[in-house]
Amino acid sequence: MTTVLITGASAGLGAAFARGFAAKGCDLVLVARDKDRLDDVAGALAREYGTACEVLPADLLDAGGLAAVAERLDERARPVDILVNNAGFGLPAPFPYSPIEDEERMLDLLVKVPLRLTHAALPGLRERRRGAVVNVSSVAGLLPTGTYGAAKAWVTAFSESLRVDMGPYNVRVLAVVPGFTRTEFQERAGMDVSALRDAVWLEPEAVVEQALRDLALRRPVSITGRRYQAYALAARHLPRAFVARKMARKRRPPAGPAT
Repeated sequence: MTTVLITGASAGLGAAFARGFAAKGCDLVLVARDKDRLDDVAGALAREYGTACEVLPADLLDAGGLAAVAERLDERARPVDILVNNAGFGLPAPFPYSPIEDEERMLDLLVKVPLRLTHAALPGLRERRRGAVVNVSSVAGLLPTGTYGAAKAWVTAFSESLRVDMGPYNVRVLAVVPGFTRTEFQERAGMDVSALRDAVWLEPEAVVEQALRDLALRRPVSITGRRYQAYALAARHLPRAFVARKMARKRRPPAGPAT
């Protein structure tokens, strides 16, 4: 029986990954800060799929919470076969206008946390010579988009490098690179996305379905939809100075004095 640990599992892409793996008959370890929401997700999965769900409430920006999840990943008596690093958040304002404490917290959650948890999971995966690490990145990582984009660029590059290192051990590594997805992410970040057309939005289930397909095919990167696949291709080949100017026009400081 495959056991999957998912961070940020209480909503959005994390909950969609939980449903996707539950439908395949996997056992789950669900990680997020909100125990009540995790219990709701676990209960729904148990009723629909008969899934065994372990709920592990943890604030991954707290040293104790992060250590608890890392210890669970290192348990050899109850092995975790697949790690999904999904937890994250964004900020509404460009880097110069955001409190530095918020920027540091975001960078820790998007970079330090998956680094630490992946490092904790790898010894068991190497030893068993099977399993996978799935890292949720973003198309924002293909463009100059502040700390968030820089962190997601790291996630993708880290995943591609790790895939090479883990290949000899039969451990798969996948970077999931979604575009705008209908989750709570934008609302929690305080982002105004009202001007975006319906055509640019992805459903979380579609992102997960594509990711699981690409994971089975041992692909290095998963991008959902032809629109975003073309977007990624263009972003990689357009001159960086041109792309940076285009992105700069879209970023505006918030109203009021700079923080």
